[in-house]
Amino acid sequence: MHDVEDHEGTLVGMSESRAPYDEQQRAPYDPMPHGPEEVGVGPWEGEWPAGDQWDPELLRDGDRRNVVDRYRYWSLEAIRADLDTRRHGFHVAIENWQHDFNIGTIVRSANAFLAAEVHIVGRKRWNRRGAMVTDRYQHVRHHETAADLAAYLHALPEPVRLLGIDNLPGSAHLETMELPRRVCFLFGQEGPGLSEGAREVCDGTFSIAQFGSTRSINASAAAAIAMHAWIRAYADLESADGGVWRG
Repeated sequence: MHDVEDHEGTLVGMSESRAPYDEQQRAPYDPMPHGPEEVGVGPWEGEWPAGDQWDPELLRDGDRRNVVDRYRYWSLEAIRADLDTRRHGFHVAIENWQHDFNIGTIVRSANAFLAAEVHIVGRKRWNRRGAMVTDRYQHVRHHETAADLAAYLHALPEPVRLLGIDNLPGSAHLETMELPRRVCFLFGQEGPGLSEGAREVCDGTFSIAQFGSTRSINASAAAAIAMHAWIRAYADLESADGGVWRG
């Protein structure tokens, strides 16, 4: 049965109760059919480390979260604070007119590429399943309309350009354009793409080159491509020890 929405915008289905949206079951971690049955690490062995970043409950019980090894046993607040010291100059925005599974997946990619902020335009409640809890480590803002989003971005101390991603006439080509360092990528819903209101307030639009028979690629795939294009152009790929940052 497809998920449906009640009068308050809560996502419900055959296998889910009408619990508050934020309390509904999230997607499981990535399947690992050929790996260990449990992910993460067990309780800390030996004397506990000293420092404000450590979470006593995780040290005691183990850390099974979907985080890189650098953050094992760290509290959520400490992880977010550390990420805030290195966030990149791009933002990601998604229009939310229907409960699209791609929104959560885009948020997960935004966390992986360390976006400055994630913006939800339209309905405040969104399908978090694909995010796999990564939204807790991001700054997520809500805007009623795309015009509100554009006004927020343009009013920042360092203004951010709003670029929509859609196969529209006159769109620039991602493969040949120079991406702004301070930019927000705006994605529409799977299928209809950007709304008319979003197109009107964008500072520009670009498309991703395709060579097959399909008219469009999946919205979350397009988002990952756009974010990685920014990473290739601007990210510092050298960590303190001279290697590529991977956590």
